[in-house]
Amino acid sequence: MQTHPELDALSPIMNILGLHSLVQRRLPQHAKDFTFEALPEKGDKYIVGDTVGKRGAVTISCTSISACSRGLYVYLTDFGGVDIWWTGSRLHELPSNLPPVGKPVTGDAVVEIRYHFNTVTFGYTTAFWTFEKWSLLLDWLALRGVNLPLAWIGYEHILSEVFHDTGLSDTEIASFLAGPNFLPWNRFGNIQGSWGGNLPTQWVEDQFVLGKQIIQRMVELGMTPVLPSFTGFVPRALATHYPNASIVTGGQWSGFESNLTDVSFLEPFDPLFAELQKSFILKQQAAYGNVSHVYTLDQYNENDPFSGDISYLRNVSSNTFSSLRAADPEAVWLMQGWLFFSSSTFWTNDRVEAYLGGVEGNDTMIVLDLYSEAQPQWNRTNSYFGKQWVWCELHDYGGNMGMEGNLEELTNGPITALQAPGSSMKGVGLTMEGQEGNEIVYDILLDQAWSSTPLKVSDYVAQWVSRRYPVQPLPAAAQKSWQILSTTVYNNKDPNSQATIKSILELSPALTGLVNRTGHHPTLIPYTTNTTILPALKLLLQASDVSSTLRNVPEYRYDIVDITRQLLANSFVDLYRHLITVYNNSTSSHEHIMSTGSNLVRLLGDLDRLLYTNENFLLSTWIADARQWAGNGPRANTSYAAYLEYNARNQLTLWGPNGEINDYATKQWAGLVGEYYSQRWKLFVDYLAGIKQSGQPYDATYISRQLLAIGQTWQVQKWRGTKGQSWGTKGDTFDVVEEVLRAWA
Repeated sequence: MQTHPELDALSPIMNILGLHSLVQRRLPQHAKDFTFEALPEKGDKYIVGDTVGKRGAVTISCTSISACSRGLYVYLTDFGGVDIWWTGSRLHELPSNLPPVGKPVTGDAVVEIRYHFNTVTFGYTTAFWTFEKWSLLLDWLALRGVNLPLAWIGYEHILSEVFHDTGLSDTEIASFLAGPNFLPWNRFGNIQGSWGGNLPTQWVEDQFVLGKQIIQRMVELGMTPVLPSFTGFVPRALATHYPNASIVTGGQWSGFESNLTDVSFLEPFDPLFAELQKSFILKQQAAYGNVSHVYTLDQYNENDPFSGDISYLRNVSSNTFSSLRAADPEAVWLMQGWLFFSSSTFWTNDRVEAYLGGVEGNDTMIVLDLYSEAQPQWNRTNSYFGKQWVWCELHDYGGNMGMEGNLEELTNGPITALQAPGSSMKGVGLTMEGQEGNEIVYDILLDQAWSSTPLKVSDYVAQWVSRRYPVQPLPAAAQKSWQILSTTVYNNKDPNSQATIKSILELSPALTGLVNRTGHHPTLIPYTTNTTILPALKLLLQASDVSSTLRNVPEYRYDIVDITRQLLANSFVDLYRHLITVYNNSTSSHEHIMSTGSNLVRLLGDLDRLLYTNENFLLSTWIADARQWAGNGPRANTSYAAYLEYNARNQLTLWGPNGEINDYATKQWAGLVGEYYSQRWKLFVDYLAGIKQSGQPYDATYISRQLLAIGQTWQVQKWRGTKGQSWGTKGDTFDVVEEVLRAWA
């Protein structure tokens, strides 16, 4: 039944039990109503039909466990009208009497691979998750047909064992590892060490246990986990232990001081590289079993090679792959293709071809075309010179939250690439850096993987909305609301601004340079708020006037907050522009600036109150998730909890000890808006008013120092849940939204 060779060691019975366990978790009242059967065919195909001789039961026949999961999902959504979301599973709301299928429904995946995860999602979103949150996401992935997810958790445990075997001490290893939510960039070779203190051994061991749970669940659900491998990045002390080893120093990354970057890289053609690779993979196999032959390995993420010589690049990749195959004769190398876009000046086509060409064969490598929806590289590299590649949607950088998308491209782009002459495309994938809202743009791509022709966006949106708000009958205003959003906000065709929109309220205040930014952190708003966001919000609210039951639907409440949040974020831009105009007017007074600026601060206060009304928009959740790893109650390790909270706060704000990647991973969360962004903007307004009164010139260096000081103070604070703070929600969403509309619409 299993089509993925990586899982041949597992019996079909065990895998089918994994499917039944999924049903038991999400649909306990229907645990005996679903039957799964094998189809004697290849590929990923399912057939959904009524169970013969058993009324109110469904049989799903399939060629793979992933296809079975997808078939189950099709039944639940198309016939049951229920779905599973990032905000929670509503599958238990399936009717007690299962709706009949009638004529059997069949489906085939048009691509072999359905991939999920950016390597940095493990820093921006899942860094502090326990298995409870992971369980929801893994079921979400399985039901949508994902069969190749990245499995990073627990990497440092095995890597540390490998380093110990080389003679490195605990202290030498600890000086290399980054903080808990910064580990992805340590694995990339961008940073080393932790500016908040050494990574505790307890974290390493706890994550190893969690990683085992995650990989076991992935396998049970028929997914092939993409496992880590030895990349070549090593502690600096290794050069002392092996003075003859070929170790080079990487470049400085994002302005970090040399002690935190300039990571040492063991050249793959050095015999020690293959030795460490074999040690790593054998230890990993001993820990997890023979569950996969696909390994993630990225050596040059935003860090150019030591040499651009063609033979050197080919030598690096050839020896890297040889080390994988020496440890696992069936190894397949998976890499992110981000480097070919972010460092396109270095990665000319001849260098790309040399690097990829060092890996013998085309089925031995998988390249993730990371930003296909806006900046594809497959076309300029001749389909990665024949290597297997995956059409990926990046979209979200740093877990930013602005509403944006290009639904037409997400349905047409993959099909066009798949049908291109000489195409070696093998899959589609989601590679967003963070998972924060905009679910529709991710759902539609995974659904496109099961259709040989582009999905019709208008029909898709209507069906998606009906599942998201399962109220019968669903008021027409709800559909109309999303018709507006899908044809405007989610119809951004400008490749230079296709990413989640970052609001300027999250950026360090300045006189210039904030609005209309393009690139992959755009502040440019590619639509008119008063003809898109505002009417969509009003229509969605009208829908609950027609059917008050809507207000009990968690996803409806989430969307009301999210769209209102976007309304306020966009309105802030207008207020900011007015403030700058007033400041630049030679006749403006101190009082005039204070009065104008107070509106910005007041809006941030209203935004904070709004966000506090929904559990999905809370800074306290991120902090609580971090601190929980230090234990709870009187047995909690308070110093460890403080370390975790510091790292959690630092990433959201300064991203580095001195703001090296300041405001990259910003969020619009209650507590963060009210305590951090508001404080910065109030300081900015006060400063402008003060220098207008004194006649002093604007000093950008001075204001930058003051803003940095705010960040350095804020990141070492503790969330107490007192003095206006809360560990949970407070206030009523609809009361606050009504006040917002009166004040700002």
